[in-house]
Amino acid sequence: MLTRLASIQRVRNLKAVRPQIFAKFSTDAKLYSKQHNPPRVPNLIGGAFIESRSSEYIDVINPATQEVVSQLPLTTNEEFKAAVSAAKQAFPSWRNTPITTRQRVMLKLQELIRRDIDKLAMNITTEQGKTLKDAQGDVFRGLEVVEHACGMATLQMGEYVPNVSNGIDTYSLREPLGVCAGICPFNFPAMIPLWMFPVAVTCGNTFVLKPSEKDPGASIMLAELAMEAGLPDGVLNIVHGTHDTVNAICDDANIRAISFVGSNVAGMHIYARASAKGKRVQSNMGAKNHGIVLPDANMDATLNALAAAGFGAAGQRCMALSTVVFVGDSKSWEDKLVERAKALKVNAGTEADADLGPVISKQAKERICRLIQSGIESGARLLLDGRNIVKT
Repeated sequence: MLTRLASIQRVRNLKAVRPQIFAKFSTDAKLYSKQHNPPRVPNLIGGAFIESRSSEYIDVINPATQEVVSQLPLTTNEEFKAAVSAAKQAFPSWRNTPITTRQRVMLKLQELIRRDIDKLAMNITTEQGKTLKDAQGDVFRGLEVVEHACGMATLQMGEYVPNVSNGIDTYSLREPLGVCAGICPFNFPAMIPLWMFPVAVTCGNTFVLKPSEKDPGASIMLAELAMEAGLPDGVLNIVHGTHDTVNAICDDANIRAISFVGSNVAGMHIYARASAKGKRVQSNMGAKNHGIVLPDANMDATLNALAAAGFGAAGQRCMALSTVVFVGDSKSWEDKLVERAKALKVNAGTEADADLGPVISKQAKERICRLIQSGIESGARLLLDGRNIVKT
């Protein structure tokens, strides 16, 4: 009881800024908070958006303009523990909330996401760089998961088998675990958080979400919408940071399960560290995808598919196509594929005619350029060089 009271007091002592948050991440510049310039990304703890007391902040940068959009705190250990404590305190009443009530929150949430899809897309394009069309697709794919969660009453049903042996019946129940956590990558700022928390909370769990430090705005906006939809205080919490926050999630005894999407190196670390603590872990890591083109493939349809798979979201997605294997002769395809790639318009994602936006950071571009140079040095033929494109 003393621990619980201390945790409640800790939350109360933190500075709440909830009324300002949707304005901070609105696409309407007139609504930005004037308290800090650039605005600071808050934590979400126990139903309140709270400005961090951290002395360390990371700049969130618009990849197209290199302007600082906002500043993200490295959530302090005290704030992290307060977020987990809030989730733990919210769990008993939330798990006992009827499943139909939890579903209604998701029904309202999907309505609100549809209402604000343009605002969410603009925020994603501003922070992540992808085109507005790609950003809207980002939100829509996440929205499909929210819609899926609206049927949780059926999805969560157990099983019953009578008389499997003399006088023995068997049955199974699906029960919530408790506090769960999600660790998100930069490439889908809306879709991947929506993969995680809607299903988890509709099952009766509570959640601690760590968005990517590169583009946290969509997660904050989605959390605001979830609370507007009726999600109780403490059921969803948001913390920020890099490896220290990730390790805290892996190590905290109150967190029962972790969902991760991201790179192989990070995913293997999280899986090993968290599973060693007895947590359930799902770790969705990087991939290398091959397109196989058969001799009888339709030329136009195949070229469209290859261009979309290779260059969509600037290639920054786990299903991006990095390799094409032509069964038979590839010569007849090369010129047409180059022609299709040349026709792509490279520009800021906010421009209506943009087909290809910037990658997430200067460091990411430098890595891509190094990989291209490595291919050349290894004997590959470079058919089209896009390394030196400059947009004013």
